[in-house]
This record gives sequence, C-alpha cells and structure tokens, in this order.
Amino acid sequence: MADAARSLLTGLRHVLLTHHKALLDSERARYDHDVERIKSSGQLLNLVLHDPFFAWLHELSELIVLIDETLDADEPATAADAARLLAQARTLLTPAESGDGFRGQYFEALQRDPDVVIAHGAAMKTLAGIEADGRDRAQ
Repeated sequence: MADAARSLLTGLRHVLLTHHKALLDSERARYDHDVERIKSSGQLLNLVLHDPFFAWLHELSELIVLIDETLDADEPATAADAARLLAQARTLLTPAESGDGFRGQYFEALQRDPDVVIAHGAAMKTLAGIEADGRDRAQ
C-alpha cells in the first residue's frame, strides 16, 4: 500500500505544482498591470514570499510542502496520509465567493482569468482520476 500512497501523492504534488504556476502567472500579470512591472525572477520571488498581494498563494504552497515532507519522511506514506492530503487539496481548490484567504481569492481569480479557469478544470479532472485510481488500488 505504501507504493500506491506514494504514487498518489506524487501525482497530487504534480497537479498542485502545475496549478500553483498557473495562479502565480495570473497574479504576476495582475501585479504588473495594477501595481508595477516585475523586472526579474528574484523580485518576483521576494514579492511572493513577502508581499501581501501574493500572500493568499501561501496556503497552496504550504500544502505542496506538506506533501513533499510526507513523501520524504522516514516512514512510508500510508493510504490514510494520501486520503487526508487529497481531501485537503480538494477542499482548498473549491472556490468560495464569500470565503476568506485562499478560497475567496481563488474564486476571484477564476472570475477574472480564463487561464485559471482552464487550469482549474484540468486540476479537477486530474484529481478525480487520482481519486478513482486510489479507489481501484484499494479494492
């Protein structure tokens, strides 16, 4: 079961990294337009780490780090670990119009950027596939 959990978490990590990049690209374009032009990748990294404009993305970054830590732990990941992290990802990627933090900002990003909508659709499709694969392996 440890191999199945590891495979599921690796797939989940990939989905979330891809989605994180789409959101970061969207926010970078919005920052360039609304605040000031970002002149270098170093400046972008500093903004992502320290500027409140990008702070809402930290919740997704932290989930990816949690998956990395689970994959790198001395003890192999369990089916329960994989299920918990998958559920956490599914909840996080559920936009909330009146939500605070990530889910509220995510809702707004979906309203303004078609690329985020496309990335969301792809992420949801992949998450559904990961969940189905996990159910199949459990049987």
